[in-house]
Amino acid sequence: MVVHLKPETESRLMELSATTGRAPDEIVEDAMAGYLAEVAEIRSTLDRRYDEIKDGRVKPIDSEEAFRRIRTRSEHRRRS
Repeated sequence: MVVHLKPETESRLMELSATTGRAPDEIVEDAMAGYLAEVAEIRSTLDRRYDEIKDGRVKPIDSEEAFRRIRTRSEHRRRS
């Protein structure tokens, strides 16, 4: 497989390779494995949440209510 990177990304990869002594392909392999694991975990969480809403175990809230809750928690943390 061939991966095409932007020049600035490739430059950063080469710097990291030189700094760590690891081959660029090893770094890319590790990064992709971590990324794909994270995407799979997020997909699983979204599927689970969808099932909870569909089954009625969780009640959805509208976006305004969600933002209000976030703002309230944020203000509370700043005061603490």
